[in-house]
Formats: sequence, C-alpha cells, structure tokens
Amino acid sequence: MFEPGVMFWAERDDLETVRSLGVRYGQLGIPGGMHLTDAVAARFKTALAADLTLVTVFAAYEGEDYADIPAVARTVGFVPRDTRAARLERTLAVSDFAAQLGVGSVACHIGFVPEDPGDADYVVVREMVRQVCDHAARHGQSFVLETGQEPAAVLRRFISDVDRANLGINFDPANLILYGTGEPIAALRELAPLVRSVHCKDGDWPVAGVEGALGVERPLGKGSVGIARFVETLGRLGFSGPLNVERETEDQQERWRDLAEGVRLLRALARP
Repeated sequence: MFEPGVMFWAERDDLETVRSLGVRYGQLGIPGGMHLTDAVAARFKTALAADLTLVTVFAAYEGEDYADIPAVARTVGFVPRDTRAARLERTLAVSDFAAQLGVGSVACHIGFVPEDPGDADYVVVREMVRQVCDHAARHGQSFVLETGQEPAAVLRRFISDVDRANLGINFDPANLILYGTGEPIAALRELAPLVRSVHCKDGDWPVAGVEGALGVERPLGKGSVGIARFVETLGRLGFSGPLNVERETEDQQERWRDLAEGVRLLRALARP
C-alpha cells in the first residue's frame, strides 16, 4: 500500500499545518535565499524527528521565473550562464544541509537542457550535474532531476550521458503536461528504472496555438494526468515509495485545502 506524503517549503509552510494532513512523509523545498546554517539544520532536524520523514530536499534558486516557457528557459536551473557558478555552489550547500538532516536525496530543476549533446551548454550542464552527483555521493545521497522540461527520451539520454549511478528522477506527471513534452503514463513506463521519488500533481495541457504558454496546474484528480491510472502504473512498475502531493497556487488557503484533498484521494486510491 502506498503512503501519501506532501511537498512543502521551508520558511513558508508551518510544520503543524503539514502534520494536520496526517502524513508521515514529505519533500522539503529550500528557497533560494534561505540561510543554510548548522543552527537552522539542527532546528529542522529536531522539529521533524518525531513523526515526519523527509524523502527529498529540493533546491530552488533566486531569480527563477515560471511564468511561461520563455521565462523558464531564461531563468531556471543550471542552463542560464550568468548564474551557473552560484547555483552549483548553492546545490552543493543544499546537499550538505540535507545530509545534516539525514536525508538521502537532493533534487532540483536543471532547466531546458539542449537536445544536442554537442551543444556547449549541454556539455557544461552535464559536467555540473556530474559534480553534484559526486558531491552527493560522498553523503550517500542520490541526486534526482525533476521531469517535464524535456521529453522522456531526452532526459533518459542525458542521464545516461552523465553516467553516475546515484543520478535519478523525481517523476512529476503534471509537468510533462504543463510543458507539453509528453504523455505522463508513457513517460513513466520509459523512465521507470530511474524513478527514485514522485510528485503527485495534476494539470491541463497548454492552450493550442498560444506560443510559449504553460498549461494550468489543477487540484489532484481534476486535471489531465489521470491520477488513478498513474498510481496503478506506479504499482505495476514496482515503485513503492511515498506519493508526495504537490500543489502550487498563490492562494495559500486554497493550496492547503487542495493538498488535504489530494492526500485523501491518494489514500482512497491506495486501498487494496
């Protein structure tokens, strides 16, 4: 039986509100400007120790913009040239922070990696990912890449090219829809051996003919993913980790309501 979890954010989300969802697992997002001191790590470790197990710690970066596809291409992850050095350093710091919390996996969006392996940006990003993997390996951690900003075949080839045993995927079915990069169930089947963790998120496809538009995120079960089929497919493919509900919307009351409803839905779907 799958266990539900939830994606939540340091410095924004209250742990008691997370606990009110009745979950035992979570994925912790680290905002780009958050100070990662030993004291902060100690406080988080104490606060989480009783009843919340972190599956993944996610790195976000200052200056990222998810307004539309061109904004993502300009600002997100390791691809933008001007921020590469700072973001590599930040990712290594997040790995160190996660190690202090006893978490065995770190993740991020690396951005729109070029499809051509000979492209100069592809080569630089590949080397950055290798550095993160090697650093994480010293902590006994995996480094997982979020799905969505490239088709499954491109992501699989990139991971093969990086050639690190601790590199994997945090599979987010909605992102493939939001970016228009592939049908999520087919992508899950293709990427299954690399999947280390999952987001359970929903959304609808971009509006046809609107260049650069992203799709629209929806509450779990109310978009185009087909969450019942997604959960069933995960089980058939042998995945047994927590199903971490993610919901991003400006209205925080709406967000927590949707997270709670998503947790209830997953519990219903996971029943034998």
